[in-house]
Amino acid sequence: LLGRNAAALEEVDDAVRRVAGGAGATLVPFDLRDHAAIDRLGGALYERHGRLDILVGNAGLLGTLTPLPQIRPEEWDEVLAVNLTANWRLIRSLDPLLRLSPAGRAIFVTSGAAKAPRAYWGSYAVTKAALEMLAGIYAAETARTAVRVNLVDPGRLRTRMRARAYPGEDPATVPEPDSVTEVFVALAEEACTRHGEIVRVPAAPAGAAPAPAAGRQAG
Repeated sequence: LLGRNAAALEEVDDAVRRVAGGAGATLVPFDLRDHAAIDRLGGALYERHGRLDILVGNAGLLGTLTPLPQIRPEEWDEVLAVNLTANWRLIRSLDPLLRLSPAGRAIFVTSGAAKAPRAYWGSYAVTKAALEMLAGIYAAETARTAVRVNLVDPGRLRTRMRARAYPGEDPATVPEPDSVTEVFVALAEEACTRHGEIVRVPAAPAGAAPAPAAGRQAG
C-alpha cells in the first residue's frame, strides 16, 4: 500500500487484516510527487516479493476548478505530476515485476471528466484524458504478454474530492466508494481477460449495488 498519509495506510491495513485473517499489507508511506522514490520502488519490491501481481493507480488531485488562464503554473504542475507523470513512473518502475507475474494486472482510475471538454475542469480533465491514452498505449505494448491493463471510471462516489467539486451536493445521495470494489476485484482476478478497456460503472442510487460495468477500448 502506497500513500502520503501513514494513518490512512494503517487504517486500510487493519481492514485487510480483518478480511485476510490476520495477514497484513506492506505499507510504503511516500509522496507520489517524489518521482525518484517511485523509480526505486520496483527494485525494493523485487527484493522483497520477486514480482508484482496487481498495480492499482488510484491517487489523484482535483486542482482548482477555474478558467485555464487563471490556473497557477505550480498547481498545474502538481496535478500533472500526480495524475499523469506518477502513473507513467509507476509503469516504468513496476512493468518488469508485472511481467514476472503469471497474471499481472494494472488498473488505473479515470473520470467522466475526460470524456468531453467542460469549462473550468482544465488540469483535472486534461490529466485524466492523458491517463486514458497512457493506459491504452501500455495495453497495446503488453498485448502479447500475460499482463492485462484496464481503466475504471467509478462515476459518482462519496469522496472528499467530489465534495470539493460539488459542495452543494447532498452526500447522502452519492454512493459510497465500496460500492465499486467488486469492479476492481473482477479486473484483478487471474481469470480476467479484459484488456485495454475503460470500464465505466453505471450510476447507482446511494446504498445500491452497482450494475455490471460496461467497457470500451482505451485510447
